Amino acid sequence: MLKVLVASSKGGAGKSTIATNLAASFAVDGKNTVLVDADRQGSSLHWCERRSVHGDAVLGVPGLRRDWAKQVPADAQCVVIDTPAGIRANEVAEWLEYADALVVPVLPSAIDLEATTPFLEEVAALPRVKKGKVAVGLVANRLKPWTNASQAAVEEMQTLGFPLVAQLRDTQGYVLANALGKSIFDYHSEQVRSHQDDWTKLIRWLKKHA
Repeated sequence: MLKVLVASSKGGAGKSTIATNLAASFAVDGKNTVLVDADRQGSSLHWCERRSVHGDAVLGVPGLRRDWAKQVPADAQCVVIDTPAGIRANEVAEWLEYADALVVPVLPSAIDLEATTPFLEEVAALPRVKKGKVAVGLVANRLKPWTNASQAAVEEMQTLGFPLVAQLRDTQGYVLANALGKSIFDYHSEQVRSHQDDWTKLIRWLKKHA
C-alpha cells in the first residue's frame, strides 16, 4: 500500500488540488484508492462525493475522526491524506506515522517561499524524516514558466534541502475538473495531456517509495 501525505504550512498552496489529482491518477490507473480528508473545509471529501457518479471512484474518509485509519479498507492500494490547512511541523509528525512519502506544495512567490523555508527546516528534523523512513518531495505549484518570477522561484526551491519532484503549470483546468469531481487524468485532449506530463516525475518518485 502506497501512503502519501500532502501538507503545507501556507494556506492556499493548492494542497487539496494536488491530493485529489493524485488520488484520481491512482484510481484511473486501476488502483483501489482512498482519500483521507483531515482539512476542516472538507474540499477533498466533497470532491469524492462528486466523483462517485463517474468511473474510477475514490473512497473518501473523514480524517478528523480519531478512528479514521479503521475506515481504510484492507484492500486499499493507495491512500492519499489531505492534511489540515496551515499545518505545523510538530503536527505533521503525527501524520508521518501513516505515510511513506510527504508531498509539500509551494507557490512561486517570495511570501510563500519565506513561509515554507522554516517549515521545511523543522520537517527535516522530524525523526521519521531524519531516519529516512518518510521521503519528502517539493511540488512547485501554479507556475507560469514564461515569467522570471516563476523561474527564479523554481531555482530557489531547488536549494531547500528536499528534491523538487514536480513543476505544475497554472491552468483553470484543475478548477473546472474539480467542480465536476474529476481531474486532469480523466481527459484526453492534447492540451490536457501536456499538463498530465507535469505529474510524471512526481508519480514515478512516489512509486519508488511505496
